[in-house]
Amino acid sequence: MRARIPSFLFITLLSLGAAAGDVTLKPGDAAPKLYASKWLNGEPVSTFEKGKIYVIECWATWCGPCRAAIPHVNELHNQFKDKGVIVIGMAISDRAPVVESFVAKMGSKMSYRVAIDEPGPDKKGLTLKSWMSAVGQNEIPWSFIVDKAGVLAWVGDPSDVEPILHQLLAGTYDVKKQPEIAARRVEFLTRLEKADSAKDGDAYLKIADEMIAFDPSSAGALGLAKFKALLRLKKDYVAAYALANKLFEHDLKMKAEPLAKMAEKILEIEESGKRDLDLALKLAQRADELAAHENAYILETLAAVYFQRGDRDKAISTQEAAVKLSNDEDAKETLAKYKAK
Repeated sequence: MRARIPSFLFITLLSLGAAAGDVTLKPGDAAPKLYASKWLNGEPVSTFEKGKIYVIECWATWCGPCRAAIPHVNELHNQFKDKGVIVIGMAISDRAPVVESFVAKMGSKMSYRVAIDEPGPDKKGLTLKSWMSAVGQNEIPWSFIVDKAGVLAWVGDPSDVEPILHQLLAGTYDVKKQPEIAARRVEFLTRLEKADSAKDGDAYLKIADEMIAFDPSSAGALGLAKFKALLRLKKDYVAAYALANKLFEHDLKMKAEPLAKMAEKILEIEESGKRDLDLALKLAQRADELAAHENAYILETLAAVYFQRGDRDKAISTQEAAVKLSNDEDAKETLAKYKAK
């Protein structure tokens, strides 16, 4: 499951593809072998066929965000299956009988190909090792795109796959330029950090817009950063809420934690009259749906929204669900506060 990242700059870095750990596989490298002990839904993929594009999404039945992403992945399959794109759900760190039963129950709701990772001699999955570990990623769901030449073209969150597929099909995506793009991202982020330290809201927003124009795939991550800057640095609530609604409908519509983060930031506004609690509720409810009601942080955020709106019963029941998931002492104290009031 996705870890909670405390800093908005770290969120930005993560969303733009920065990975932790030792990286031995990166975009531009030949795609490694895809290991599978069993294939479900469609023909097995033994090798990457030239002229076809492959989307490999690593997931598990026990992962709430993975289950929440299935409708989107299935939509990608239906949208691109006649355009030479093959979508594969690779079940990692999961038991084969559980995966088989899960996929059978999903039926047409999970119509793309599904494979079960092949265990190696150390009892760890070979695809997990050669793909996820190789790019330094240890959180799921996580996606890879292999281009028509059998080259790893892109890695990232499943919700960001669609625009990359459009670029690959149009021939406008140049994997060779990705190192240059990554370097420019670091440059932009350094400038953003300086503007933030100087509390220069105008400069911050200008730099963010420059970066989005240079790299449209960063629109979601930087949109979240702009929203926070509008609240913290500019205190322009009208512009902030307009941007939040735009992100809700477009760039962040499938990203649970950023949506919850925006709701949380609305609750933190010191002037209670400036808090748009209707918007906060909309954001937090969508985030909770995307997380399949299994993310403690998002549940706590939703509970806080309910509490500030005066809906004490919903605040208590939602906070109880968060406590059940996390067993966190701070969460328990918050629950006690809701019950006391």
